[in-house]
Amino acid sequence: MSQAEAVPYGPRPLWSLGLLRSEIGMTFRRVRTLALLAVLAGVPVLIGIAVKIETGDGGTAGGGGGPAFLSQITNNGLFLVFTSLAATLPLFLPMAIGVIAGDSIAGEAGGGTLRYLLVAPAGRTRLLLVKYAATMAFCLVGALVVALSALLTGALLFPLGEVTLLSGTTVSFGEGLLRALAMAGVVALSLIGVAAIGLFISTLTHSGIAAMATTVGLLITVQILDTVPQLESIQPYLFPHYWLSFADLLRDPVYWDQLQKNLGLQALYAALFGSAAWARFTTRDVTA
Repeated sequence: MSQAEAVPYGPRPLWSLGLLRSEIGMTFRRVRTLALLAVLAGVPVLIGIAVKIETGDGGTAGGGGGPAFLSQITNNGLFLVFTSLAATLPLFLPMAIGVIAGDSIAGEAGGGTLRYLLVAPAGRTRLLLVKYAATMAFCLVGALVVALSALLTGALLFPLGEVTLLSGTTVSFGEGLLRALAMAGVVALSLIGVAAIGLFISTLTHSGIAAMATTVGLLITVQILDTVPQLESIQPYLFPHYWLSFADLLRDPVYWDQLQKNLGLQALYAALFGSAAWARFTTRDVTA
């Protein structure tokens, strides 16, 4: 704030590293955020324990169901990372993002702090960008928390070693670890559309709870629509349709077609709903 106050005239920059650091710090200090991260970290632990119990007699995990790599966990604990990302992406991760994004603007408005943020020389556009960037930081941290928890749980419960990819190629543990990290990054990028939708909804109301509930409700509705066979023609345009394409990083060579469609679709949603959030936030009285 002191830097902005020192230059009270002239155009304001669209970015402020100090404001971003403050927003990210505040986001990750909230009890709600820590609780969401704890839930995300607990999912791989539950999956790992369940697989360990099921295969305690030497059986095979999965029984033909679940993610394509579920049956591989007992042979290599690194597959717990892939399984956990596949298990959390359709529901747990996007719901957590919906909570963070939905509360970003509406929570400030409902708490009476938004007007003070705008009285300070932050500017609406810059504040909106910072809120979105903080939400994206949570996307990345959430995906990494799932991956790290799964890696530690897999190392404790199962052996680690060379990784047999879905295409049958065997790679070193180090390369498998790099692919797991890349998958976590793709999962985080797969959530930028949800983050933008939540941010837009957050500008429509002064109630953080209403914004969070609407975002999560919309997420569940779209997920259901993506499973209805009669809606096959529109499903490729729904933001969760290509989410599980990150599994193509476990092929040699990598299949890029679905990955590119996924990231392109997320970018489209981010641009569309980000623009809608900007139009709403910069032209309407959201501080009353």
